[in-house]
Amino acid sequence: MNPPSDAGTVFIVDDDASFLRSLSRLLRAAGYAVQVFESAETFLAQLGPELSGCVVVDLQMPGLDGLELQAVLAASVNPLPVVFLSAEGDIPTTVQAMRHGAEDFLTKLAPKEQLLDAIRRALARAAQERQQREQRRELGARFAALSPRELEVLAHVVRGRLNKQIADDLGIHERTVKLHRTNLREKLRVHSVAELARMADAAGIFKGDRRAE
Repeated sequence: MNPPSDAGTVFIVDDDASFLRSLSRLLRAAGYAVQVFESAETFLAQLGPELSGCVVVDLQMPGLDGLELQAVLAASVNPLPVVFLSAEGDIPTTVQAMRHGAEDFLTKLAPKEQLLDAIRRALARAAQERQQREQRRELGARFAALSPRELEVLAHVVRGRLNKQIADDLGIHERTVKLHRTNLREKLRVHSVAELARMADAAGIFKGDRRAE
């Protein structure tokens, strides 16, 4: 079964030119878009937030090795999933890679079905995580449109406080609280307190903030 047209790109990073050629041929024959790089540094030089896909990387390479590339990716704005390939198995390294989020860790002699399955999983994960990041950015943009006072009112609303209680706490008129609540619903595009609470939680808007306690 061919991958969907929007599955993303498989970025292969390996200093072995012959292996790069053979693996890229295999993946292109399986229907994947492929880009190849002979070092982690050349791959990272063109990494941007717009790239979608996964990274298939050799463990041992000159310069940045596979584990170091994985760490840089994890800390970047675009933490693409990683599938490791190694000339030989190494249990401690495998454990380290998986603990830090690798999709899979295979030897270069693994059956092609295992590799293709790992890539399918990595691309599916990449699409899901990209969607989640986009949702968080969109939520962040909505909350960024709120005024400081609206954020204060929101903190009280998600705690279940009534308009009169909020007005007393903030030293403002109850009609002003009602106006702020209307603005909150319009700017955040929600219709209930439950939706407000879920959205604030999803955006992490009050994490570490005692106003929402």
